[in-house]
Parts: sequence; C-alpha cells; structure tokens
Amino acid sequence: MKIIVGLGNPGKEYKNTRHNVGYMVLEELASRYPLEKQESKFDAIIGQIRIKGEKVLLVKPLTFMNLSGKSVQPLVYWHKLELLDLMVVYDDMDLPLGTLRIRAGGGSGGHNGMKSIAERLATQEFARVRIGIGRPEEREAVDWVLGRFAAGEKELAEQAIKHAADALEKWITTGIAEVMNAYN
Repeated sequence: MKIIVGLGNPGKEYKNTRHNVGYMVLEELASRYPLEKQESKFDAIIGQIRIKGEKVLLVKPLTFMNLSGKSVQPLVYWHKLELLDLMVVYDDMDLPLGTLRIRAGGGSGGHNGMKSIAERLATQEFARVRIGIGRPEEREAVDWVLGRFAAGEKELAEQAIKHAADALEKWITTGIAEVMNAYN
C-alpha cells in the first residue's frame, strides 16, 4: 500500500488557490482511476484507488495547512506504513511556476505544512513532490499562496498538476529513484 498526501486548505474559499496544488494533484490522479472507497478519518478525506494492482490512499488533510502533521502521522502509524511508501505533494514558492522537484527526503524549505508533518513523524526522510507556484514580486507571501492563478498562469499550472500526477503513477510502479531521474 502507498499513501499520497496532497497538502491544501479545506473549504470553498481556498479551492483552486496556489496553496492547494497538492489537493489538485490528488483530484487529477483520482480522475484517472475508479474510486474504490472514500471516507473521512484521521482529520482527512481519504480516497482509495488501485494503480497497477497497488492499493493507494489519496489523502487530503482537513486540518488546514499548518497542522497537516496532525492528520498524516496517525494515518501512517495506523497503517504501520514504512516511510518509503509515503509521498507528500505541496506548493513551493521558491520554484518557478510549473516546475516539479521530486526528492526522497529533505528539509521543509520553510513550508509550514511540511514542518508539521516532519515534526509529527520525527523525521524529514519521506518522499515529496514540490510544485512551483513562483514568488510574488509585489504581494505578501500569504496573499500570494492563498490567491488563485491568474489567467496567464492557469495553463502552466494545469500542465504541472498533470505532470505531477504522471510522476506519482510512475512512483507507484517503479519507486522514487526512477521517478527522480525521469522528472527532475
């Protein structure tokens, strides 16, 4: 079994914001496979799909971004999951819009959702997909991440979301090293 966590904030007011690209990637991936089960547990919406016979849980924490670890840690422990089978997808202002970076581990880069998960798991050694949302030139960071993509950005953002879903499919079947080689 694999668990893919898409970071974001719950609620209509946050739908399609830059900070919710993790949610958007899960929605794209879920649209490609029949949903076997969906439930609300561990302060999250959890959908179950199968990719090439592998059970995959798609997890959207409902704790709001800064408390994501409150949802992820009990879920990982409940399933007795090895951290090699966990992937977290989230936005990154330090990457240009549409850029993907996939890593087997590493720091939070100042992302509060990742800080929360790392603190609760007591490690930073779990895989992640970072999706570039760019950095604002004249806006505050909070306004930027909670804002929606501009008309000229939407196509590039949608391509990145599809590309990230492709990478996750490959991760399920081949592992992190092959995905990093193919997508970084």
